[in-house]
Amino acid sequence: MESILSAHEIGEGLAILIIHGWQMEGRVEELDFEPIFSKTTGLRRIYVDLPGMGTTPANNVKDLDDIYLRLVQFIDSRIGNSRFLLVGSSCGGYLARAIAQKYIKQVDGLLLRVPLIEPNDSMRDLDAFKPLVVNEQLMSNTSAEDKKLLGNVLIQTPAYIKALKAKFEAIYRPAEKAADMKALGPIRADPNRYHLSPSLDDEGAKFFAPTLVVCGRQDESVGYRDSLRLLKLYPRSTYVVLDRGIHGLPVDETGVFEALVRDWITRVDEWRGRTDR
Repeated sequence: MESILSAHEIGEGLAILIIHGWQMEGRVEELDFEPIFSKTTGLRRIYVDLPGMGTTPANNVKDLDDIYLRLVQFIDSRIGNSRFLLVGSSCGGYLARAIAQKYIKQVDGLLLRVPLIEPNDSMRDLDAFKPLVVNEQLMSNTSAEDKKLLGNVLIQTPAYIKALKAKFEAIYRPAEKAADMKALGPIRADPNRYHLSPSLDDEGAKFFAPTLVVCGRQDESVGYRDSLRLLKLYPRSTYVVLDRGIHGLPVDETGVFEALVRDWITRVDEWRGRTDR
């Protein structure tokens, strides 16, 4: 099995492995996290590209277990026995939880952004879409091309649409176009393949390092209620459900997002300074 994953490293110091979501790539994570991590000294940010995504070839990946195992090989070769932090978004959050469980003695902090909890679409606890700010005139004047690009628009204001469109054009669409759907499509379509074998809900395997869980109240993809179970599994967790928050958060709530991430970094620093572990 091919073990090499493409990755972009920035900075030096404590390794922080950042895992993107399905059909995305490391650049997607860089857009939101680099403005925060670049202000923090001593962090070696590792933005990985998963198999079939970004610049990493699929190399016959068959399911999420395959992707998880390739992440394990990457960690063993790139990070080794050193301590590190973990960040995961969406499906990357699902994978990050499994990685945190395997490397529990090495991981000093876990950040989950809009984490995938229930891989089976039909079993997710989701709300029907309903815009919070309605502007029918604005939407009627929006081009058909932009409507197709943006999908459901939660906050129908010029500023929000501009920010959302910029994010789609800069990172989401390029990442989706780069994804190897011949390899990834069959995995995503099969609940048995889009699923990790390791159990992540065993209360006997709690994760005690500082954890941040950020969910979107209006997330149409994974929702937020399924992630409530994480409160029992992560005793040192800050759990946040952002109003106006979609699966692609942050859109225009970047200040709140940065404050949460910086608080997590502070708690990680405190944890790493403890002598009673």
